[in-house]
Amino acid sequence: MDRTDFVLLSALQRDSSQSIATLAEQAALSTSACHRRVRALEEAGVVAGYGARLDPQRLGLTLEVFVEITLTTQSREAMDRFEDSVRDFDDILECHLMSGKADYILRVAAKDLAQFDSIHRDCLARLPGVASVHSSFSIRTIKSWQGYPMAR
Repeated sequence: MDRTDFVLLSALQRDSSQSIATLAEQAALSTSACHRRVRALEEAGVVAGYGARLDPQRLGLTLEVFVEITLTTQSREAMDRFEDSVRDFDDILECHLMSGKADYILRVAAKDLAQFDSIHRDCLARLPGVASVHSSFSIRTIKSWQGYPMAR
């Protein structure tokens, strides 16, 4: 990848709905050359997909929770069962295998404490092999994820 690819990737992260002509202008390319480069980035898997960034507040999701999970055992079987179960719950937005004190950190969004209580009872409590659950509530988002930094 070269600087032009990084310009295209940065522009796509900001707004993936831009036309090829607009992207081409930003990258100082012809539209056909820009289209070929974007297609090559897609085929190489660098661009894994496209989507819209939604505002959780406008969706009524005012509560963001980070949940630390510790398993009873770290056997491959226990971890596989846990990870397979996590994938079955749409309320779990993200799950990361961690180093350090917790085995996993989950990110969950809810409209309020009552909904989080339901998620805790109906989802988190059903995850297999859990020894402990520690939830931390985000007070305010200072910087939300906007994309990966692009080398210059």
